[in-house]
Amino acid sequence: MIERSTWTLRKWRAVFGIYIQDGVAYRASMFIWIMTDVITAVTMPLVWARASGNGVIAGYTAGDFVLYYLCLLLLQNFVTSHMMWDIAMEIKEGQFTLALVRPISFFQFTFMRNLAWRFLRLVLFTPIFGVLVWMYHPFLLNVHLHLGWEFWVAVLLGHLVSISFVLMMSMLALFVQEAQSIFELYYVPMLFLSGQLFPVSVMPGWVRSIVPFFPFYFTTGAPTEILVGRVSGDAAIHVIAMQLMWIGIAVVVGKVLWRYGLRQYTAVGM
Repeated sequence: MIERSTWTLRKWRAVFGIYIQDGVAYRASMFIWIMTDVITAVTMPLVWARASGNGVIAGYTAGDFVLYYLCLLLLQNFVTSHMMWDIAMEIKEGQFTLALVRPISFFQFTFMRNLAWRFLRLVLFTPIFGVLVWMYHPFLLNVHLHLGWEFWVAVLLGHLVSISFVLMMSMLALFVQEAQSIFELYYVPMLFLSGQLFPVSVMPGWVRSIVPFFPFYFTTGAPTEILVGRVSGDAAIHVIAMQLMWIGIAVVVGKVLWRYGLRQYTAVGM
C-alpha cells in the first residue's frame, strides 16, 4: 500500500514538473493571458470608486471595491480553470488516445497538469499584483483581511469546484464533434455569477437567489467575499458545504459522461 502511494506521488510529481517546464517555455503566452485578466482589476475599481464617491453602494466604499477586485484577481489566478478547451481539441484531433494508455489516470493527469499551470501563473502574476497594490494604495490604508481556516478551505475547494466542473464539461467533446461553441456559452453565466464582473452582493435580489443553483459563485466569488469579510461564521460554513456538493455533482456526472463517452470516441483525428 505504501509502495503504491509512493509510486502515485512520483507520477504526480513527474507530471507537475513536465508542465512547469512547459509553462516556462511558453511564459510569453501565459503573460498575455494574465494581462487580459488584469484589465478588469484595473478598470472596474475605478468605475465603482467614481460611482460611490465618498458614499457607499450596497455596503461597499470605494476602498472596499478596490480591495475586492484585487483579492479576486489574485485568487482567480489559482482557482479558475479553463482546461476544457485543451481537452476538447485533443479529443477532436485524436491526441486523447494518449490519455488512455498513460500509466496514470486521465483525471489525475489533468489535475496535476492544471495545478502546474495555476502555480506558475500565480508566480508570474505576483510582481504585477505588487504594481496594482502600489497603484491603488491610497484606497487600501485601512483594509482588513480575514485569513481564518474558512478562507483557506474555500480557496482549495473553489479550485476543485472549477477543475471538476470544466473536466465534466470537457467530456461533452466525446459526444459532439464541435464542443467549443458549448464552452462559449459557459462564460456568460460564469462571468456574472462568479463575481468576476461585479460582487454578487451588489446585484439584484433575484440574481442572488439563483446563485446556489450554479457552481460559479463557489469558485472565486465566495472565497473572495470570505477574505474581505463579506461572508463569515455560519454563512462561510454554508459556502464550504455548497462547494463540497458541487464537487460531488461534477465528479459523478463527469464519470458518467466519461464511461459512456468512451464508447463514442473513435480517435480518427482531423
